[in-house]
This record gives sequence, structure tokens and C-alpha cells, in this order.
Amino acid sequence: MIIFKNKSPRILVIGDLMIDHYLWGKCERISPEAPVQIVNVQKESSVLGGAGNVINNLCALGSRVDVISVLGDDYVANELKALLEDIKVQSDMLIIEKNRKTSKKSRLIASQQQVLRYDNETIEDILNSSEKEIISKLSANILNYDVIILSDYGKGVLTTKLTQEIISISNKNKVKVFVDPKGKDYSKYKGAYTLTPNKKEAIEATDIDIKDNESLEKAIKKLKEFCNLEVSLITLSESGIAIFDDNLRIKPTVAREVYDVTGAGDTVIASIAFAIANHMKIDDAIQFANLAAGVVVGKIGSATASLDEIYEYESSLNKSNSSSHIKSFEEIKVLAKKLRDKGKKIIFTNGCFDILHAGHVKYLEEAKSYGDILILGLNADTSVKKLKGPTRPINNQDDRAYILASLESVDYVVIFEEETPYELIKLIQPHILVKGGDYEGKDVVGQDIAQELRLVKFVDGKSTTKIIQRIQNNETNN
Repeated sequence: MIIFKNKSPRILVIGDLMIDHYLWGKCERISPEAPVQIVNVQKESSVLGGAGNVINNLCALGSRVDVISVLGDDYVANELKALLEDIKVQSDMLIIEKNRKTSKKSRLIASQQQVLRYDNETIEDILNSSEKEIISKLSANILNYDVIILSDYGKGVLTTKLTQEIISISNKNKVKVFVDPKGKDYSKYKGAYTLTPNKKEAIEATDIDIKDNESLEKAIKKLKEFCNLEVSLITLSESGIAIFDDNLRIKPTVAREVYDVTGAGDTVIASIAFAIANHMKIDDAIQFANLAAGVVVGKIGSATASLDEIYEYESSLNKSNSSSHIKSFEEIKVLAKKLRDKGKKIIFTNGCFDILHAGHVKYLEEAKSYGDILILGLNADTSVKKLKGPTRPINNQDDRAYILASLESVDYVVIFEEETPYELIKLIQPHILVKGGDYEGKDVVGQDIAQELRLVKFVDGKSTTKIIQRIQNNETNN
């Protein structure tokens, strides 16, 4: 896994916003008035739908998101704005049209089974005045964004004229445009960076029956050439995602368990755009999107995936890069809170761990046995020099962190520059603080913060200092 340097890219979403409304209840009898079920509604819920689900996914990944769309002058628009506010997305670039209905899809769920859906919306093209206002807002703010996502649900916002103008302005300013397309005519998306149709949509748009790799390559190449794309993509459900730039590659899915595919397409385009905004290469971005989708389809309903969930999921598939377990102070603060909220028992220990040896490994294994998550504070190079002298460390902090993060017993590594890890311990608020047995009877930094202090005996004869002395004396183990 490539570690993201810019974890909060600025992304603009333009498209059809809507509300997904759910009525949850039970059905125990049939109406005497007509042969229909009587559902006793017990709960209602509303979530962002359409382009709003793309926004939800981007926010879960840590993006800073803005949105441009057109709503009706109705109570649904106010409800939608409130949902955006809940995830800290501004609604100041939303345009209101009189006599237009904001899209709301209501689903009646009886005993976990959808029995009815009714839609209340306007699907006609937006007014010319709204198109001009969107272009004006985009032109004034285009340089604020790393990438743009067009989320087309065929509800009238992304007209052909408007879509082409958006792509033209973006290309002139070298801002990549990602499109989740709708319909059969893809001419309005010409010039975008990429499209993310699924297999069925690609068949309809190209009139090519995709039944093997040969027909897949023919269809994906046709999309690239017809729409003048930099990269052509087709999502293949459980088979993964196909990529074509100069040649065809298929990145297989990494879903372990599939409970619900609702909203998986929104997760895919959000994840790809997020990764590309972080300067990730397209193949790596697709792999990242597959991991995100793997998390989402393992949940019920339209769901999202955070970076931590994706890293954890990748780790569970035994494909984790050790770098993903090395965290900054800010990252570990957020992560530790999430872990505590989940009821995980957090263990903390720290040290220089210069030349890793069996004594270190056994110490860390015992420390991990005291709880669920072991976070290791690693002395930075400057800190080691103060503690061990000018000739140390032998291995630099990045190398030491990577090796430690690769150990099964260590969940996360955080490098600290200070002489003591007190500030780091304050951020983490661990349940258990672990130190070596040589601290018996001594004050331990951070013991006033942790709920419990545990001391672990060192393995006799195992130390970095002794290893260095043996190397200097040209000694060997007999």
C-alpha cells in the first residue's frame, strides 16, 4: 500500500443530489381493503443518496469536499442541506430552482425486505440560468481543487452542454475529471480523465457484448477512443476492475465477504479520485479502490470505508505494507480514540530498538499479550543520540520503524522527537503501559496517564549494546 502524503485532498463533486429515505417496520397481516401488506412503521431514516453518497465516501477517506448541484425550492432541499452539514460539507454552491422537486427516494422495508419504493423528484434538465450559474461558480473556484467528480444519475443536472463546459474548463486548468456515467450516449463525457461504467453500462454504451477478454478489450478501447479518455475503466463486479491506457489489465476484487453491493460504485469512483489526487499511479489507485469496495460490500446498506478500515482490511488479507502501520501524532490520536470507542484494550510501550534482536521480539510479544492493540513509541534519531551517545543509532528511524511495524505483535509505530514519550502517551491514553523489568521501583513516564503499568523482564544476555561490542571485537557466536 502506498502511503498518502496529502490525506486531505480538495475534491469537487458536481451532480445529482438526492435523499434516500427509509421506512422500517413489520408486516403481520394483509389489508382487508385490498390484497396488500399492512406495514407497521417503527422507524424512519434518511441518508444522502446519488452524488451525496460519493460525498459521504470522500469524507470518510478524509477529503475536503465541496459540492455544486441544483435543488428544488422545497423542504427536501432543506433536509438535504442539513445532512450535508452533518458531515461538514458546505451548501453555499447549491443552486435553487423554483418549481423543481429535490429528488427523494422512499423505500418501505418490512422485516428487512424492501416491499415498495416511491420516488418524488424532477428529472427534466435544469434551466439555462442554472447552467450558467454552475459554470460561474466552477470558473471562480477551479484552482482550489485537486480533482473533480461528475456523479450523473440522470436527474437533469449534468446536461450535455454543461458537462462539456465543465470538462473543457477543467482540462484548461489541468484538473482531472472523473465521471460516473449514466445512459447510453457517452458523447457528453468526451475529454474526461476517465469514466467508471459497470459491465452492463459499458455493453449498452458500446453495443459490444462483453463475454471474454477479447470483447472486453474491444469495448474498453472503444470507450477510450470515442470519449478521448486518458484512462478507460470498466468495473466488473466480483471480477474486479479493467484498465486500459496502452494495454488491458484486470485488477481482481479483494472482497472476502459480500453482504450488500449497494453504493459500491460510488465507493469505487470516490476511492480512485482520492488516490489520483494523492498522485498515486492508476494501477495502484485501482487496487486501493478494490480494497475500499471490499470493506463496503462487507457492510449492510450504502456504506463508506475509512483509511484505517482499508489498511486494517488489507492487513487481514496478508497484503499489508508495513508502512501503513507507521502513524503520525495526529493519525494515532484519531485512531486511538476509534479503538477505545470500539472497546479495544490499548497497550503502549516505547524504546530505541536500534538493532532488533530476540530479546526485543519476546518483550514485544509479551507486551501485546496484555491487550488487543500494541502501539509502540519509537525514539527518533535525535532522541537516541541523547540517550545512547553520538555513535547511535546504528539504524535510522525510518528503517527501525519499518522493521518494527512488520512484526505481528506490533500494530502501530509512532516516531517521537522528544526525550520522553509523555506527550505521545497523553494523545493515546493507553489502558496499559509496558516497560522493561529494569524499571522496578522507579517512576515510569506516563504511568499517571495509563490505567495500569506492567513490567516485562528482559531476556538475559540480549542487548543491542552487547551486539555492537561483539561486532567491534570481531566476535562470533559459538
